[in-house]
Amino acid sequence: MAARFLRRGLDQLKSKEFREYLCSTHHEQICVFYFIVVANWGLPLAAMSDMKRDPEYISGKMTTALCIYSMLFMRFAWRVQPRNMLLFACHFSNEVCQLIQLGRFTKYRLGGGPQTRPSVEVYPSS
Repeated sequence: MAARFLRRGLDQLKSKEFREYLCSTHHEQICVFYFIVVANWGLPLAAMSDMKRDPEYISGKMTTALCIYSMLFMRFAWRVQPRNMLLFACHFSNEVCQLIQLGRFTKYRLGGGPQTRPSVEVYPSS
């Protein structure tokens, strides 16, 4: 059942009509903006995968820059006519991920950085 549903969806995406709709001269801007948004989804996907990594590797400057970038493009996606909700969703999810990363970074830095284990002293036997 699910495989048949997935197959029908993929066939629809591969169809000549769908490609013509996306890349026709009448819809040229839609085609360009569609593929830009698809490429933009790499940012939140990378941020989601980085949430599993140690916060030691988070760059505070880059995370802040990506937060500002996503806020600006969320506003752009909302203000442009017609509204580009796919771009808005992409940057909204990136903003949420970057804010989580910024919170992890702040907590890590304010917590004193890496927690070191107490060293074990070995006493020689006499």
